[in-house]
Amino acid sequence: MSTTVKVTAAEVNKLRQATGAGMMDCKKALVEAGGDFDKAIEVLRKKGQKVAEKRADRDSSEGAAVAKINDSQTEGVAIVLGCETDFVGKNENFLSLANQLADIALNCNTKEEFLAADFGGMSVADKLVEQTGVIGEKLDITSFEKLSATYVGAYVHINKIAALVGLTAKVDNADILAKDVAMQVASMGATTLSYKDFDPAFVASETEARIAVIEKDNIELGRLGKTLKNVPKYISMAQLTPEVLAQAEEEAKAELKAEGKPEQIWDRILPGKMERFISDNTTLDQEKCLLDQTFIKDEKKSVAAYVATYGDVEISGFKRASVG
Repeated sequence: MSTTVKVTAAEVNKLRQATGAGMMDCKKALVEAGGDFDKAIEVLRKKGQKVAEKRADRDSSEGAAVAKINDSQTEGVAIVLGCETDFVGKNENFLSLANQLADIALNCNTKEEFLAADFGGMSVADKLVEQTGVIGEKLDITSFEKLSATYVGAYVHINKIAALVGLTAKVDNADILAKDVAMQVASMGATTLSYKDFDPAFVASETEARIAVIEKDNIELGRLGKTLKNVPKYISMAQLTPEVLAQAEEEAKAELKAEGKPEQIWDRILPGKMERFISDNTTLDQEKCLLDQTFIKDEKKSVAAYVATYGDVEISGFKRASVG
Protein backbone atom coordinates (compact mmCIF):
# COMPACT_ATOMS: atom_id res chain seq x y z
CA MET A 1 0.00 0.00 0.00
CA SER A 2 1.55 3.27 -1.12
CA THR A 3 1.98 6.16 1.26
CA THR A 4 1.69 9.77 0.06
CA VAL A 5 4.75 11.76 1.02
CA LYS A 6 3.90 14.92 2.93
CA VAL A 7 6.05 18.00 2.51
CA THR A 8 6.03 21.22 4.48
CA ALA A 9 5.54 24.74 3.20
CA ALA A 10 9.10 25.51 4.34
CA GLU A 11 10.48 22.69 2.18
CA VAL A 12 8.48 23.91 -0.82
CA ASN A 13 9.70 27.50 -0.33
CA LYS A 14 13.30 26.35 -0.04
CA LEU A 15 13.02 24.55 -3.37
CA ARG A 16 11.31 27.57 -4.95
CA GLN A 17 14.12 29.86 -3.84
CA ALA A 18 16.73 27.46 -5.19
CA THR A 19 15.11 26.90 -8.59
CA GLY A 20 12.59 29.64 -9.24
CA ALA A 21 9.96 27.00 -9.99
CA GLY A 22 6.31 27.49 -9.08
CA MET A 23 4.84 26.28 -5.80
CA MET A 24 2.86 23.41 -7.30
CA ASP A 25 5.83 22.22 -9.41
CA CYS A 26 8.07 22.26 -6.32
CA LYS A 27 5.54 20.39 -4.24
CA LYS A 28 5.09 17.72 -6.93
CA ALA A 29 8.85 17.38 -7.33
CA LEU A 30 9.39 16.93 -3.59
CA VAL A 31 6.63 14.35 -3.39
CA GLU A 32 8.04 12.45 -6.36
CA ALA A 33 11.51 12.62 -4.77
CA GLY A 34 10.21 11.29 -1.48
CA GLY A 35 11.00 14.58 0.25
CA ASP A 36 14.67 14.54 -0.76
CA PHE A 37 15.73 18.08 -1.71
CA ASP A 38 18.56 17.14 -4.10
CA LYS A 39 16.42 14.52 -5.82
CA ALA A 40 13.64 17.09 -6.20
CA ILE A 41 16.03 19.40 -8.04
CA GLU A 42 16.89 16.48 -10.32
CA VAL A 43 13.18 15.90 -10.94
CA LEU A 44 12.78 19.52 -12.01
CA ARG A 45 15.90 19.31 -14.16
CA LYS A 46 14.57 16.24 -15.98
CA LYS A 47 11.28 18.05 -16.53
CA GLY A 48 13.31 20.90 -18.02
CA GLN A 49 15.10 18.47 -20.33
CA LYS A 50 11.78 17.17 -21.68
CA VAL A 51 10.48 20.70 -22.25
CA ALA A 52 13.79 21.73 -23.82
CA GLU A 53 13.67 18.79 -26.25
CA LYS A 54 10.14 19.69 -27.32
CA ARG A 55 11.03 23.35 -27.81
CA ALA A 56 14.51 22.89 -29.33
CA ASP A 57 13.39 24.24 -32.70
CA ARG A 58 11.72 27.33 -31.21
CA ASP A 59 13.12 30.81 -31.87
CA SER A 60 14.66 32.41 -28.75
CA SER A 61 14.84 35.89 -30.33
CA GLU A 62 13.41 37.74 -27.33
CA GLY A 63 15.07 38.08 -23.93
CA ALA A 64 17.31 40.42 -21.98
CA ALA A 65 20.74 41.95 -22.52
CA VAL A 66 22.93 42.50 -19.46
CA ALA A 67 26.40 43.99 -18.95
CA LYS A 68 28.69 43.58 -15.94
CA ILE A 69 32.04 45.23 -15.09
CA ASN A 70 34.56 43.86 -12.56
CA ASP A 71 35.56 45.84 -9.47
CA SER A 72 38.81 47.09 -11.00
CA GLN A 73 36.92 48.21 -14.13
CA THR A 74 39.39 46.40 -16.37
CA GLU A 75 37.05 43.67 -17.66
CA GLY A 76 33.47 43.61 -18.78
CA VAL A 77 31.01 41.09 -20.15
CA ALA A 78 27.78 41.51 -22.10
CA ILE A 79 25.38 38.61 -22.51
CA VAL A 80 21.91 38.05 -23.90
CA LEU A 81 19.66 35.51 -22.20
CA GLY A 82 17.25 34.56 -24.95
CA CYS A 83 13.66 33.38 -24.59
CA GLU A 84 10.66 33.00 -26.89
CA THR A 85 8.40 35.91 -25.90
CA ASP A 86 8.79 39.53 -24.90
CA PHE A 87 6.42 38.88 -21.99
CA VAL A 88 8.89 36.45 -20.39
CA GLY A 89 11.83 38.70 -21.32
CA LYS A 90 10.40 41.46 -19.13
CA ASN A 91 9.55 39.21 -16.17
CA GLU A 92 11.38 40.14 -12.95
CA ASN A 93 12.46 36.57 -12.22
CA PHE A 94 13.80 36.22 -15.77
CA LEU A 95 15.76 39.49 -15.45
CA SER A 96 17.10 38.34 -12.08
CA LEU A 97 18.31 35.10 -13.68
CA ALA A 98 19.96 37.07 -16.50
CA ASN A 99 21.84 39.19 -13.96
CA GLN A 100 22.94 36.14 -11.97
CA LEU A 101 24.22 34.57 -15.16
CA ALA A 102 26.11 37.74 -16.10
CA ASP A 103 27.86 37.70 -12.70
CA ILE A 104 29.13 34.22 -13.51
CA ALA A 105 29.99 35.16 -17.10
CA LEU A 106 32.23 37.97 -15.85
CA ASN A 107 34.69 35.33 -14.60
CA CYS A 108 34.72 33.40 -17.89
CA ASN A 109 36.63 34.09 -21.08
CA THR A 110 34.50 32.19 -23.62
CA LYS A 111 30.88 31.17 -24.04
CA GLU A 112 31.90 27.52 -23.76
CA GLU A 113 33.67 28.15 -20.45
CA PHE A 114 30.64 30.09 -19.24
CA LEU A 115 28.15 27.33 -20.08
CA ALA A 116 30.33 24.84 -18.20
CA ALA A 117 30.69 27.12 -15.14
CA ASP A 118 29.06 26.29 -11.81
CA PHE A 119 25.61 27.64 -10.97
CA GLY A 120 24.50 26.40 -7.57
CA GLY A 121 25.88 22.91 -7.95
CA MET A 122 25.03 22.46 -11.63
CA SER A 123 26.49 23.86 -14.83
CA VAL A 124 25.08 27.02 -16.40
CA ALA A 125 23.96 24.87 -19.33
CA ASP A 126 22.02 22.57 -16.98
CA LYS A 127 20.57 25.60 -15.19
CA LEU A 128 19.20 26.85 -18.49
CA VAL A 129 17.62 23.46 -19.08
CA GLU A 130 16.12 23.46 -15.60
CA GLN A 131 14.71 26.95 -16.08
CA THR A 132 13.29 25.98 -19.47
CA GLY A 133 11.10 23.54 -17.55
CA VAL A 134 10.27 26.16 -14.91
CA ILE A 135 9.40 28.95 -17.35
CA GLY A 136 8.04 26.80 -20.17
CA GLU A 137 10.01 28.55 -22.91
CA LYS A 138 13.28 27.79 -24.64
CA LEU A 139 16.15 29.60 -22.89
CA ASP A 140 19.51 30.13 -24.50
CA ILE A 141 22.60 32.34 -24.28
CA THR A 142 22.30 34.00 -27.67
CA SER A 143 25.24 36.36 -27.20
CA PHE A 144 28.43 36.37 -25.10
CA GLU A 145 30.93 39.24 -25.43
CA LYS A 146 34.00 39.82 -23.25
CA LEU A 147 36.25 42.90 -23.23
CA SER A 148 39.47 43.70 -21.35
CA ALA A 149 41.20 47.10 -21.28
CA THR A 150 42.92 49.59 -18.99
CA TYR A 151 39.43 50.91 -18.28
CA VAL A 152 36.11 49.37 -19.30
CA GLY A 153 32.70 51.03 -19.22
CA ALA A 154 29.22 49.85 -20.16
CA TYR A 155 25.78 50.98 -21.18
CA VAL A 156 22.54 48.97 -21.32
CA HIS A 157 19.51 50.19 -23.23
CA ILE A 158 16.22 48.97 -21.68
CA ASN A 159 17.60 45.43 -21.35
CA LYS A 160 17.63 45.07 -25.15
CA ILE A 161 21.15 46.20 -26.06
CA ALA A 162 24.31 45.99 -23.93
CA ALA A 163 27.54 47.69 -25.01
CA LEU A 164 31.09 47.63 -23.64
CA VAL A 165 33.85 50.15 -24.41
CA GLY A 166 37.54 49.89 -23.51
CA LEU A 167 39.84 52.89 -22.96
CA THR A 168 43.64 52.96 -23.19
CA ALA A 169 43.92 55.09 -20.03
CA LYS A 170 41.91 55.85 -16.90
CA VAL A 171 41.69 59.60 -17.44
CA ASP A 172 39.58 62.04 -15.42
CA ASN A 173 35.88 61.32 -15.96
CA ALA A 174 36.73 58.06 -17.73
CA ASP A 175 33.38 56.73 -16.56
CA ILE A 176 31.51 59.44 -18.46
CA LEU A 177 33.61 59.01 -21.59
CA ALA A 178 33.23 55.22 -21.63
CA LYS A 179 29.48 55.37 -20.98
CA ASP A 180 28.93 58.00 -23.69
CA VAL A 181 30.82 55.97 -26.28
CA ALA A 182 29.08 52.77 -25.16
CA MET A 183 25.78 54.58 -25.68
CA GLN A 184 27.00 55.45 -29.19
CA VAL A 185 27.80 51.77 -29.83
CA ALA A 186 24.37 50.71 -28.59
CA SER A 187 22.54 53.35 -30.64
CA MET A 188 24.46 53.39 -33.93
CA GLY A 189 25.66 49.81 -34.26
CA ALA A 190 29.24 50.31 -35.43
CA THR A 191 30.94 47.11 -36.53
CA THR A 192 34.58 48.20 -36.42
CA LEU A 193 36.72 50.83 -34.75
CA SER A 194 38.37 52.33 -37.82
CA TYR A 195 38.37 52.09 -41.62
CA LYS A 196 41.88 50.67 -41.23
CA ASP A 197 40.24 47.45 -40.04
CA PHE A 198 38.31 46.93 -43.30
CA ASP A 199 39.23 44.13 -45.68
CA PRO A 200 39.97 45.64 -49.14
CA ALA A 201 37.77 43.05 -50.86
CA PHE A 202 34.86 44.02 -48.60
CA VAL A 203 35.29 47.72 -49.39
CA ALA A 204 35.45 47.03 -53.14
CA SER A 205 32.34 44.85 -53.05
CA GLU A 206 30.44 47.32 -50.90
CA THR A 207 31.40 50.21 -53.18
CA GLU A 208 30.07 48.42 -56.24
CA ALA A 209 26.84 47.47 -54.48
CA ARG A 210 26.16 50.95 -53.10
CA ILE A 211 26.86 52.73 -56.36
CA ALA A 212 24.54 50.29 -58.16
CA VAL A 213 21.72 51.13 -55.73
CA ILE A 214 22.20 54.89 -56.20
CA GLU A 215 22.32 54.59 -60.00
CA LYS A 216 19.12 52.52 -59.96
CA ASP A 217 17.42 55.13 -57.75
CA ASN A 218 18.57 57.90 -60.10
CA ILE A 219 16.83 56.24 -63.04
CA GLU A 220 13.53 56.50 -61.19
CA LEU A 221 14.27 60.03 -59.92
CA GLY A 222 15.13 61.12 -63.44
CA ARG A 223 11.90 59.65 -64.75
CA LEU A 224 10.00 61.69 -62.19
CA GLY A 225 11.99 64.83 -62.94
CA LYS A 226 13.47 64.95 -59.44
CA THR A 227 16.99 65.86 -58.32
CA LEU A 228 19.41 63.00 -58.80
CA LYS A 229 21.53 61.64 -55.96
CA ASN A 230 25.28 62.16 -55.98
CA VAL A 231 27.11 59.04 -57.16
CA PRO A 232 30.37 58.83 -55.19
CA LYS A 233 33.50 57.25 -56.59
CA TYR A 234 34.49 56.00 -53.15
CA ILE A 235 32.85 55.08 -49.85
CA SER A 236 35.78 54.75 -47.41
CA MET A 237 38.87 56.63 -46.30
CA ALA A 238 40.65 53.37 -47.08
CA GLN A 239 40.25 54.27 -50.76
CA LEU A 240 41.28 57.91 -50.45
CA THR A 241 45.00 57.54 -51.12
CA PRO A 242 47.29 60.61 -51.25
CA GLU A 243 47.02 60.43 -55.03
CA VAL A 244 43.21 60.44 -54.92
CA LEU A 245 43.16 63.39 -52.51
CA ALA A 246 45.68 65.29 -54.62
CA GLN A 247 43.54 64.74 -57.72
CA ALA A 248 40.43 65.89 -55.85
CA GLU A 249 42.22 69.06 -54.77
CA GLU A 250 43.27 69.80 -58.36
CA GLU A 251 39.68 69.32 -59.50
CA ALA A 252 38.48 71.66 -56.75
CA LYS A 253 40.98 74.31 -57.87
CA ALA A 254 39.78 73.91 -61.45
CA GLU A 255 36.20 74.50 -60.27
CA LEU A 256 37.24 77.66 -58.41
CA LYS A 257 39.04 78.93 -61.48
CA ALA A 258 36.03 78.21 -63.66
CA GLU A 259 33.84 80.08 -61.20
CA GLY A 260 36.14 83.08 -61.48
CA LYS A 261 37.23 82.99 -57.83
CA PRO A 262 40.44 85.01 -57.21
CA GLU A 263 43.40 82.67 -56.63
CA GLN A 264 44.41 84.56 -53.49
CA ILE A 265 41.27 83.35 -51.67
CA TRP A 266 41.50 79.70 -52.74
CA ASP A 267 43.32 78.74 -49.54
CA ARG A 268 40.24 79.83 -47.57
CA ILE A 269 37.81 77.86 -49.73
CA LEU A 270 39.76 74.68 -50.49
CA PRO A 271 39.68 73.17 -46.96
CA GLY A 272 35.87 73.27 -46.96
CA LYS A 273 35.69 71.69 -50.41
CA MET A 274 38.08 68.91 -49.41
CA GLU A 275 36.16 68.30 -46.20
CA ARG A 276 32.98 67.95 -48.26
CA PHE A 277 34.72 65.62 -50.71
CA ILE A 278 35.89 63.36 -47.90
CA SER A 279 32.45 63.40 -46.27
CA ASP A 280 30.74 62.49 -49.56
CA ASN A 281 33.18 59.65 -50.20
CA THR A 282 33.36 57.99 -46.76
CA THR A 283 29.74 56.94 -46.21
CA LEU A 284 30.75 53.39 -45.26
CA ASP A 285 33.07 54.70 -42.55
CA GLN A 286 30.38 56.98 -41.16
CA GLU A 287 27.99 54.06 -40.86
CA LYS A 288 30.28 51.25 -39.72
CA CYS A 289 33.37 52.81 -38.08
CA LEU A 290 32.84 53.95 -34.51
CA LEU A 291 35.45 56.73 -34.56
CA ASP A 292 34.09 58.20 -37.80
CA GLN A 293 30.46 58.29 -36.77
CA THR A 294 28.76 61.56 -35.84
CA PHE A 295 28.63 61.72 -32.05
CA ILE A 296 25.01 61.29 -30.93
CA LYS A 297 25.32 63.96 -28.22
CA ASP A 298 26.93 66.59 -30.48
CA GLU A 299 26.29 66.49 -34.22
CA LYS A 300 29.17 68.91 -34.80
CA LYS A 301 31.70 66.33 -33.61
CA SER A 302 32.79 62.87 -34.71
CA VAL A 303 33.25 60.25 -31.99
CA ALA A 304 37.02 60.60 -32.49
CA ALA A 305 36.81 64.36 -31.91
CA TYR A 306 34.75 63.81 -28.76
CA VAL A 307 37.24 61.29 -27.38
CA ALA A 308 40.07 63.75 -28.07
CA THR A 309 38.52 66.27 -25.65
CA TYR A 310 39.48 63.94 -22.80
CA GLY A 311 43.21 64.21 -23.50
CA ASP A 312 45.68 61.36 -23.91
CA VAL A 313 43.25 58.46 -24.26
CA GLU A 314 41.92 56.32 -27.10
CA ILE A 315 39.20 53.72 -27.60
CA SER A 316 40.94 50.34 -27.55
CA GLY A 317 37.90 48.27 -28.45
CA PHE A 318 34.19 47.75 -28.07
CA LYS A 319 31.58 44.99 -27.94
CA ARG A 320 27.82 44.94 -28.52
CA ALA A 321 25.20 42.34 -27.60
CA SER A 322 21.58 42.78 -28.60
CA VAL A 323 18.32 40.89 -28.28
CA GLY A 324 16.98 39.50 -31.54
